Amino acid sequence: MDAFAGLALGFSHALTVTNLGWALLGCFLGTAVGVLPGIGPALTIALLLPITFQIEATGAFILFCGVFYGAMYGGSTTSILLNTPGESGSIITALEGAKMARSGRAGPALATAAVGSFVAGTIGTLGISFLGPVVVELALKLGPAEYFALMVLCFVTVSAVLGGSALRGLTSLFFGLMLGLVGIDLQTGQPRLTFGIPELLDGVNVVLVAVALFAVGETLYLAWQHTGAEAEVRRVGRIMMSRADWRRSIGPWFRGSLLGFPFGVLPAGGTEMPTMLSYYAERRLAGPDAQAEFGATGAVEGVAGPEAANNAAAAGILVPMLTLGLPTSATAAIMLSAFQSYGINPGPLLFEQQAVLVWTLIASLYVANVMLVVLNLPLVGLWARILKIPQPQLYAGILVFATIGTYGISNSVTDLVLLYGIGVVGMFMRRFDFPTAPVVIGMILGPMAEQAMRQALTISQGDWSTFVTRPVSAAILGLAVAALIGPRFYGAWVRRTGAV
Repeated sequence: MDAFAGLALGFSHALTVTNLGWALLGCFLGTAVGVLPGIGPALTIALLLPITFQIEATGAFILFCGVFYGAMYGGSTTSILLNTPGESGSIITALEGAKMARSGRAGPALATAAVGSFVAGTIGTLGISFLGPVVVELALKLGPAEYFALMVLCFVTVSAVLGGSALRGLTSLFFGLMLGLVGIDLQTGQPRLTFGIPELLDGVNVVLVAVALFAVGETLYLAWQHTGAEAEVRRVGRIMMSRADWRRSIGPWFRGSLLGFPFGVLPAGGTEMPTMLSYYAERRLAGPDAQAEFGATGAVEGVAGPEAANNAAAAGILVPMLTLGLPTSATAAIMLSAFQSYGINPGPLLFEQQAVLVWTLIASLYVANVMLVVLNLPLVGLWARILKIPQPQLYAGILVFATIGTYGISNSVTDLVLLYGIGVVGMFMRRFDFPTAPVVIGMILGPMAEQAMRQALTISQGDWSTFVTRPVSAAILGLAVAALIGPRFYGAWVRRTGAV
């Protein structure tokens, strides 16, 4: 099925009343949680995971993607009004957005961020629509050895490259791999790491771990760090852009979108790098008058470009998740666990086996972009008032929802003990700067990597050299090794040459 036929099929399902309702709910929730500092899409989707046991798959994923896109929109609100980025991708937006707010131009800053998010989200969704089938065709030519190599590359880039410390990232990854090994080995039938507890024979539920790390652990950490001081929310004013603001924003919107999307597709892309590159590019390309505003009163280009890059990169993250089954962010990892809750395995065959689900989901992303512009521009005053919710009540509510949702999955007290045990571990991981995303990614991809490795060894009759004699597999493993040791050698070389 080509992209145009797929989109026609998708829109025929996405424009039903039920699916439009799920999209609207997801966009509203996503914007709200994007506005609240520290409450991101990963935490929200983790809290919503228990609904996968109650509603059908298409509605659930439309809801999750609406939350994902909405959080990208809403994250700019705290960056501009509070100078407090709720997501790492909104850090650069705060540089100029907060200065514009202090200069009495919060309204135009929020407007250019919202329109830029719409432009970038649309371009990113077009990329998913037309790039996805191409990636699927390439992926169908890969064997178990290549898939194992791809998963190793994903482990390395997400764990050792993106974090501040490779050791901390790899430690989190191995914790996740250990959780993924709990249960009965499917090939030998032997229990692994169950410690004689019958409830662990089926393994640790991925939904439970996601909720524990991103809801309980994050909430306990935020409560621990809470000072009691209330942040000052700046006055929004009129949400209007002048003709000059429009003229100065159009170029950054498109440049940021085209820069951000490829970074989202790459396994080590993320949203931080493209937003920084977009900011420095716009600062260099700006005219003399605009350059004087950078770092002083706030330049609209410094909000438009990075915010577009942020949203385009977020859209790109869905490409490897849907086509290869590889999550490259915490949110994508949690969405992948939701697919598994429905017994669906994302990958090259997803577009054939679940064509209605995939294309309805992609079509709903176009619908969500339109909904988010409607929700963000007229209701920005409402989002600003949400910032005044007392944080202790917010934390308590999150813990209540996490507990009820987890217990509702299996009615097991053992699951509640695991929930808060892993949640406390997650709190200390945040305290000592251990990334939490590699835990979920290791837990989800670990068993899949083990299965691919065993299949490759079965085909090669136990010959381990199959991973380095197959050209594609060897090239991918070479990239993984380079990603792991390259930055260390480069840093040592810089220190040495600098010392000389």
